[in-house]
Amino acid sequence: MSVRFRRPALAGVVCALALTVSACGGSDSGDDASGSSGPVTLPYWGWANGQEAVVKAFNASHKDVQLKYTKVTDQLTMQKNLANALKAGDAPCLAQNTAEFVTTLVSQDALADITEYVGSSEDKFNAGAWAGAQVQGKVYGVPTSSAPQFTIYRTDIFQKYGLKTPATWDEFIAAGKVLKKHDIEITNYAGEDPSTLVVLSMQAGAHWYAIDGNAWKIDFQDAGSLKAAKVIQDIVDNDLNSKLSFADYAAVQRNYDEGGTATRSISTWQMAGMVQNFTKSFGDWALSPWPTFTGEAAKTPAGTNLTGNLNLVTKDCANKKQAAEAALWMSTNTGAVKTMASPTTGNGVLPALADSQSYVGEAISDKLLGSNYEPAKKIVTDSLGTVTTDWTFGPDWTAMYTELASGWAKVINKEQKVTDLLAHMQEWTVDDLKSRGISVKS
Repeated sequence: MSVRFRRPALAGVVCALALTVSACGGSDSGDDASGSSGPVTLPYWGWANGQEAVVKAFNASHKDVQLKYTKVTDQLTMQKNLANALKAGDAPCLAQNTAEFVTTLVSQDALADITEYVGSSEDKFNAGAWAGAQVQGKVYGVPTSSAPQFTIYRTDIFQKYGLKTPATWDEFIAAGKVLKKHDIEITNYAGEDPSTLVVLSMQAGAHWYAIDGNAWKIDFQDAGSLKAAKVIQDIVDNDLNSKLSFADYAAVQRNYDEGGTATRSISTWQMAGMVQNFTKSFGDWALSPWPTFTGEAAKTPAGTNLTGNLNLVTKDCANKKQAAEAALWMSTNTGAVKTMASPTTGNGVLPALADSQSYVGEAISDKLLGSNYEPAKKIVTDSLGTVTTDWTFGPDWTAMYTELASGWAKVINKEQKVTDLLAHMQEWTVDDLKSRGISVKS
């Protein structure tokens, strides 16, 4: 019952993909910088609510090591700032990130191999979250959360118009057409956020990146991708989606609160924003499993920016051992885990621990769900057991995702079809990998 991502397991593959030869070497211990008096100070960047409280608790309980926390606006800002800091040689020792970017960062020789410091703690984490911190069996960070997906929907709106909770994507689209007659959209597709295409492709069994011998195999046009594309295209063509940008986060939340959009595909951590911003619809929300493709068994994606978070240790950190141990404390200390799991004090994340299920009650909000709170626990727990287990993130995921986002905006604005975007991404990704000197098949 765990979120799991496949990492390239073939010896030498990531080394062959790396942009610098040194990425193939072992970790530079770099832990001799403790000769100066006073505690070791570790710069730490993150964006999640609750991290300041966790850092305060860590600093209060540690005399020899202190964390200096800098809050970054969001994940996209983190990627930009971290890339710039790595180039300038002033990256933080610890940085929050998500599993899909680990392979990319390793291929860029940006992360420290911390296996010797935290490898013995593997049994404390669920297998999937732990796998997300690894590339070729080496550990580059400590997982902090898991993020299986489910649907949250407005029970009052569905009841008012006689709709049942959609069990399949066909039913989801049919319900959207009914709601559209009443000026209500069934979902929101932000033009800058292509994660919907990625997670539906995951669920449909697509494999954009895969290892084939000593090369990467790229396929954005397999049967799963096309199946996902059809669902999205039907929603866009029939104007069943709102088009609110997360750049105006308050407007997005207000739209949900006021009933302009009736469902949202999310994980536990996104519920925190609803709790913190709603004023009108508390108690009107319920959870349901992700819709399936007709005739198929339940299968939920773990998402792109919805994947589990990690605290990564950068290669240039002068105190890798202390950084790794600090990351481990933040992920396993009971108080820290509860702080982050709560949608009130933290980010509403399911922890990455082996007993993640025991924190489900902490990670969802009875205020938001009202009488639907108890049934919601089972929905979340069940979603942990149906998560995609065979998805591989590629070595240029950051660049690829940026290009995908550009094309996604055109899809939402009806300037191109989803299949056009997939065809473009096939050609673009192959060319991008080749331009990096990476062996690729398509």
